[in-house]
Amino acid sequence: MTPNRLRCGWVKLSDPTYVAYHDEEWGKPLHDDRALFELFCLETQSAGLSWLTVLKKREGYRNAFASFVLEKVAHLGEMDVERILSEGEVIKSRPKIEAIINNAKLFQTIIQEHGSIDAYFWAYVNNKTVINDVPDYKTAACTSPVSDALTKDLKKRGFKFVGSTTIYAFMQACGMVNDHENSCGCK
Repeated sequence: MTPNRLRCGWVKLSDPTYVAYHDEEWGKPLHDDRALFELFCLETQSAGLSWLTVLKKREGYRNAFASFVLEKVAHLGEMDVERILSEGEVIKSRPKIEAIINNAKLFQTIIQEHGSIDAYFWAYVNNKTVINDVPDYKTAACTSPVSDALTKDLKKRGFKFVGSTTIYAFMQACGMVNDHENSCGCK
């Protein structure tokens, strides 16, 4: 953490986890399938909750979901769901836990069709980060025509806990969209 660095206004400077996430991860182009799968899963878990809540449980999710190895997650069953709900340090929501497993199975089909999760997502932005003019995060977009189209395709495929706002947040997080404020040192 650089102490005097200018950051986006949404960053809680009192929380080192949040600052590190902003400075080291958010908005940086991500192309690793395992990491994209993890980030996608975590974004779907944040529906109705703060991102910081999910971020602080990331290690718990990694432990519960085999470090987000897609093939392992896709083979989890009802007994695993029960174990995760009772033991896991995750958000205790059966529909959200089941969604991770459901979505893992559907990502396997995407990989068969597109070669990788990376190729599927990044094709929506022509494999190039969209850099937006963001003078103040409070006025930044929460959705876009791209997030709308991506959401429509994901829902058609059967993905759970995906809406345009969630998908746009994912796009921001994995660097498909750069929505750092113009004054931010990460822009």
